[in-house]
Amino acid sequence: MTDTKKTWRTLVLLAAGVLISTAGTGYWWLSQSLPVLDGEFALAGLSSPADIDTDSHGIPSIKAASRIDAARVLGYVTARDRLFQMDLMRRKNAGRLAEIFGEMALRSDIRARTYGFNVTAKTILPKLPPQHRSYLQAYAEGINSYLQQNAALPFEFNVLGYQPEPWRPEDSLLVVLGMFENLTAWAERGERMLSVMERTLPADVAAFLTPDSDRFTDELMKRTPSLRPPQSLPARAMQTLLANRSADTGPLAAASPDERLSGSNAWAVNGSKTADGRAILANDMHLGISVPNIWYRVELQYPEVKAAGVNLPGTPFLIAGSNQHVAWGMTNLAGDFLDLVKLEINPDNPGQYRLGDDWRDFEQRREVINIKGGGSTSLTVRETLWGPVAQQAISDVPVAIHWVALDADAVNIDIMDLEQSETLEQSLAIANRAGGPQLNVMLADEHGHIAWTLTGKIPRRFGGDGSVSRSWADSKTGWHNYVKPDELPRIIDPPEGFLISANERRFAADFPYVVGHQFVNGYRAYRINQRLEQLNLASEWSLFNLQQDTETEFYSYYQQLALQVLTPEALARQPELAGLRDYLMRWNGRADTASLGLPVLIEFRKQLIDAVFSPFLTACKQADENFVYAWNYVDTPLQTLLNEKPINLLPDPNYKNWDRFILAQLTQSVETVLSRHSDTALAELTWGKENVVGHAHPFSKALSLLSLVLDMPHQALAGCGGYCVRVAGADFGASERLVVSPSHHEDGILHMPGGQSGHPLSDFYRDQQPFWLAGLPLPLLANHSEHKLRLTSQ
Repeated sequence: MTDTKKTWRTLVLLAAGVLISTAGTGYWWLSQSLPVLDGEFALAGLSSPADIDTDSHGIPSIKAASRIDAARVLGYVTARDRLFQMDLMRRKNAGRLAEIFGEMALRSDIRARTYGFNVTAKTILPKLPPQHRSYLQAYAEGINSYLQQNAALPFEFNVLGYQPEPWRPEDSLLVVLGMFENLTAWAERGERMLSVMERTLPADVAAFLTPDSDRFTDELMKRTPSLRPPQSLPARAMQTLLANRSADTGPLAAASPDERLSGSNAWAVNGSKTADGRAILANDMHLGISVPNIWYRVELQYPEVKAAGVNLPGTPFLIAGSNQHVAWGMTNLAGDFLDLVKLEINPDNPGQYRLGDDWRDFEQRREVINIKGGGSTSLTVRETLWGPVAQQAISDVPVAIHWVALDADAVNIDIMDLEQSETLEQSLAIANRAGGPQLNVMLADEHGHIAWTLTGKIPRRFGGDGSVSRSWADSKTGWHNYVKPDELPRIIDPPEGFLISANERRFAADFPYVVGHQFVNGYRAYRINQRLEQLNLASEWSLFNLQQDTETEFYSYYQQLALQVLTPEALARQPELAGLRDYLMRWNGRADTASLGLPVLIEFRKQLIDAVFSPFLTACKQADENFVYAWNYVDTPLQTLLNEKPINLLPDPNYKNWDRFILAQLTQSVETVLSRHSDTALAELTWGKENVVGHAHPFSKALSLLSLVLDMPHQALAGCGGYCVRVAGADFGASERLVVSPSHHEDGILHMPGGQSGHPLSDFYRDQQPFWLAGLPLPLLANHSEHKLRLTSQ
């Protein structure tokens, strides 16, 4: 063992000793729960012995006699390395966190119980094909075998004082439903916002503030019309809003949410772009990052299949990866698959809502949430024909949640069949019929071909586009089931030789059905397209390097705006601003750790969004106290105002003109940034001092003593949130980077933050973090085996 590893183990044991004393547990040594990686153990239900070779990074290569055996072994091995993470995910989605964390988790539990994921998962299970149910059953039995054989559980269970329950097949479905929430539930915020704006703002103002495009997307889409095209400035209506604004209500506008939207990059190049005709897939999925990482690296080998990629712990399949024939990767579709149905309540009986000409009684579902310490709280969820009633109304009007994720007939795990797919056409068909979260799917095959399509159920709306809350009582508005699998779009081998997906809008106004209303700003897709057009011969290395591109033309607009107001006259009035001008002039156009200027430019944009728009939105806040304006394409209306600078729409009357107003926001931005770095002069404030990665274990906030040993080290990180190809923030970014050609696995690249193991004493707890931070490759395939485990049938 190296000196570094000895030091880490000593620190963990010292900290754990204090923790054990504090927690009053009888758990002596944290090391007792380190999993066994070598030897031979029995695993009930195996048809034949299975082997697990674990390499120098803790990556297991599973060799099994069948797919069901592979699922069983995967359950066993994942429980070995990630048991607490798996239990935490199923608890979160079942609404059972308060049982182990107490009152602090009650809000999360109420949300999950309102959705009714715990009920939905049980309903979905019997609807799945028998083969898929057998995989889930085998996976659960593998987890439970590990539980039965290992009395020493991960330290988190001991600290929290509970034993994990046996895993059930429906628990894997709870994990899938949790990904629905992670990837698609954000659309509820947009519908709430738009509903309030429709009620309180003139239509032309609402349209101006909520376009679905930007200059980068327009370029990619060749300026084809969209559903919510950018509008000219409605000066008269906005002037009226400004004149009628109420007293200060605080910030009402926020930086667009796409900076932390669960998104991703994916692209594929076909044989025309490579030296030997191979097709190559690249995929990095952007999610919140904690410890351990959300993904688990694994290789699966069984008759006719050899696959490698990343698995979501708690489920028995690969989310992104490759077999010998096809490689696949995913990005969030960023569409709208949830509607808030406005309820008309019987004025004579609040226990009824209108349906047609009749009043229908709410059904009631009683949920009891147990709280650590012996207490409990009872939650009554009212159910309607369209779904559960949301805990939060819109402007005092109750709404029901109608969401694909809550439709047991629309959710399945068909996506796991990609692992056994042999052709591009088979893979497209699997993706199109699958009923998981709605995603873009990127594919590359062994013959040099590439394809893009969609997966997940897309609603067929009628009577409205789902952007704002409407009553469905008269049956003139609603959903006509879902878009059929063979109607979902596909692109195969385009003339340019590559395909891109970066959560941008891909659909014009004439698309036959509504997919969404606010996708993600098109800059990332624009930049990837720009680089791939310039790339003559692609390779795994060149695509891996592209994943780490830090150029961000997006912020050039705000640099030029700042320099325009730092005029000689302004510098004469405030000579101290000369240093600011020099600082901004030194920005290199990138988000490298050494880049100067960028910290202020990012804060400047945020400050402008708040200061420019909040005065026009006070009526929205009066209508709904929860209102916040946050729109992914906010820069489109913002830049229109900043370019035209109409004096009658100056947001703050304390300034004589727009330039003085903009300069004030710039200087406020500098003060805000420097307040976070009191020991650093502006001229020395690099992006690396602002963008510091801080991946944390769920315990570290409550048990700060263990932060040193549970969290990844705090380090400067290149990249930026949402507007670089290399998306990177303190706790958000590329949760993995995969580059692979299905017929050339030996050249494949895959790395991720953190490590394989969830045990802080394991050599595999943090060993991949340095590679991820520095942007260094690790091979897709596990290297030489350092540990051998054999599982035998009983």
